[in-house]
Amino acid sequence: MAVTREAMLERPWEHSSPWLRLAFWDGLWALLIAVGSGYAYWLYQPYMDGYEVAIQIGSTLALITWGLYWKPARRFVLTVALLTVVALWRYGADYELRKSAFLLKYLLESQAAFMWMSTLYVLATATYFVALFSRSEFIGKTATALTWSATVMGLTGLLVRWRESYLLGTDIGHIPVSNLYEVFILFALITALLYLFYEDRHRTRAMGGFALLAISGAVAFLLWYTFDRQAHHIQPLIPALQSYWMKIHVPANFIGYGAFALAAMLGVAYLLRSGAEAHRPQGLLARTLPPLDLLDDVMYKAIALGFAAFTIATILGALWAAEAWGGYWSWDPKETWALIVWLNYAAWLHLRLTKGWRGTPMAWWAVIGLFVTLFAFLGVNMFLSGLHSYGTL
Repeated sequence: MAVTREAMLERPWEHSSPWLRLAFWDGLWALLIAVGSGYAYWLYQPYMDGYEVAIQIGSTLALITWGLYWKPARRFVLTVALLTVVALWRYGADYELRKSAFLLKYLLESQAAFMWMSTLYVLATATYFVALFSRSEFIGKTATALTWSATVMGLTGLLVRWRESYLLGTDIGHIPVSNLYEVFILFALITALLYLFYEDRHRTRAMGGFALLAISGAVAFLLWYTFDRQAHHIQPLIPALQSYWMKIHVPANFIGYGAFALAAMLGVAYLLRSGAEAHRPQGLLARTLPPLDLLDDVMYKAIALGFAAFTIATILGALWAAEAWGGYWSWDPKETWALIVWLNYAAWLHLRLTKGWRGTPMAWWAVIGLFVTLFAFLGVNMFLSGLHSYGTL
């Protein structure tokens, strides 16, 4: 069909309007984050040094980029920001309000938020499996909503805990990534966000139950650690952790840990599906578990992302060690096992990319790799002593 010149020139803005709308919302997102970051700087600048200002600027740019790349992150960030602001407003300067103010005591005080997070993650795990075997779209959407809600409550709790530490005293205040209790919460949040990203990108919830199993395991540890060891109480930082390096080294590390845990759980799903197809191709597992190609692809992407983050974290840790102890590497047990973890996943990626290895052997490797990582994370602290022995149970 011929198109006349007049038709081509007629109201051209109609064709570009979606792009204009996109540019508007992108610009508004960037503006909101910049304004929020500026307000936070205005409030807390007395507690910040030059390094922390640089970290805030980098975090602001990263948050803007994250929202531009993945649109669901915008609603998540804005919801967390709103709940955190409400909690900080309700606290004011009185830490003891957490015991009497209804909103804080039952919802937004950090420990209350973590209990909500724990409950919602466990419910989401069960709901994902129900959705998988029932093939119910509604139940699947419910599982996703529960996971998002749990992640919102968890991150809100961490941010509120950050403020609570300063309400206890400026000498006590610190970013809440300093002990096993806090970093297990961080691990659960990062793993959940990584899974939700892949769920959104691949338009499937079939992997959800397996991914959430790792998070439910972290929740079980948190509950034990809270009620048996009373580890939820805010403690002052030990001298070794009083550094701006902690604010970037620990989050980078746990992006790696979260990605490796996600890959391992998808490896379990791969092995179950592969075994079901080999022995009972018409059985329930073979018909309901995620496709092997999908599991293999997401497992590879998770390990690649985790390896990149873990590499950055290892470099940052070496720089921190040089500043704190005068040397980049001392073959401390924690450092040695971090190297073992790095070499393990470097070999995994090398064989995948150069030799084309995939399938069952790589799934087993991903599962075993999680146990190696778990020992580097927990086992070293429990059974070996060294410069990093402050992370004991």
